[in-house]
Amino acid sequence: MQSKLCRKLDIQFPLIAFSHCRDVVVEVSKAGGMGVFGAAGYSPEQLEIELSWIDQNIGGDPYGVDLIVPNAMANQDESKTASELQAMVPQSHRFFVEETLAKFGIDPSNLYRSSDGGNRGFLGEKSSDDILDIAFSHPIKIIVNALGVPPLRMLELAKAKNVACGALVGNRQQAIKQVESGVDIIISSGTEAGGHCGEISTMVLVPEVVQTLQGNEDVCILAAGGIVTGRQMAAAMAMGADGVWTGSVWLTTEEANTSPSIKNKLLTTGSNQTVRTRSRTGKFSRQIKSPWTDAWEQEGAPEPLQMPLQSLVSEPALGKIDKLAEAGDSKAQSLNTYWVGQGVGLMNQSSSAKQVVYDFMSDFLDASDRLNEFVKS
Repeated sequence: MQSKLCRKLDIQFPLIAFSHCRDVVVEVSKAGGMGVFGAAGYSPEQLEIELSWIDQNIGGDPYGVDLIVPNAMANQDESKTASELQAMVPQSHRFFVEETLAKFGIDPSNLYRSSDGGNRGFLGEKSSDDILDIAFSHPIKIIVNALGVPPLRMLELAKAKNVACGALVGNRQQAIKQVESGVDIIISSGTEAGGHCGEISTMVLVPEVVQTLQGNEDVCILAAGGIVTGRQMAAAMAMGADGVWTGSVWLTTEEANTSPSIKNKLLTTGSNQTVRTRSRTGKFSRQIKSPWTDAWEQEGAPEPLQMPLQSLVSEPALGKIDKLAEAGDSKAQSLNTYWVGQGVGLMNQSSSAKQVVYDFMSDFLDASDRLNEFVKS
């Protein structure tokens, strides 16, 4: 395809696949799209192992890395220890979680015994340095920051090594700020998206960002948010996008390391069964609606804490829920939740990542032919 994104990233088809699974990254890139590895939560040593494996298996095809370096969170300067961060969590929040689990017959004892107080994958500028060193020591073609303007060092390294630098935005003001900082791939992520997302729909956000950035010839604009088919991709590109950024659709692929209980749940979840809530990380993110998410929205529930403190409250409980769900506990399976976009209603069967890419291509071409028929008539 003659997309500006294809030329910029040296790919055949302007489909970007964000995934925490290295196998998905490899298969998408080998099929003609581009896999971007989600590095949140990895230590430098672990990331080196993952990226080395990708290098050995991807056959020289291009791929990228995605980090989360938020522009605003508690302990932004990373001066507080793990114990100090834990001390910032009100006991009332822990009690609320324990009571919620107990209501569903799940033993909440020892849930917060660990003193773990890390940022749960959310990096500060200092802690991102080592991760950036690892990422840029590999032949990546793009590096992306998921929450806010990338740290200066990421921008500088990307420019020095001729690596594209991307960032997610939820409104036109953020898009302007990102371009002014030096970002050259703008991912316009609508509220339909899984994970962290804003309030504006993809259908509105994409043309608004395209209009706002008109004339910036060096900048590529990707559409994101609920996109799981080629016809949606064609619609996004008809609105001016240079390609699409996708995430949720890869969670149910055969290669995905999504836990089986979550994978099965995703395959039967409708588009109206997701919710945008702050209850998991402290920032709004979209996930499967469940009694767990309902509990945080009910009257009298505690106000979610600032990132990363809310994760210190939620992740121990969600980790326990997931383990019990995997063991066959029906109550835990009911409570279980995971990040996913509203496109989940179209994710009804599992297939290989390669097949998903080919389905995108075929569906995109069919949609393009349909549009051409309207023009002819």
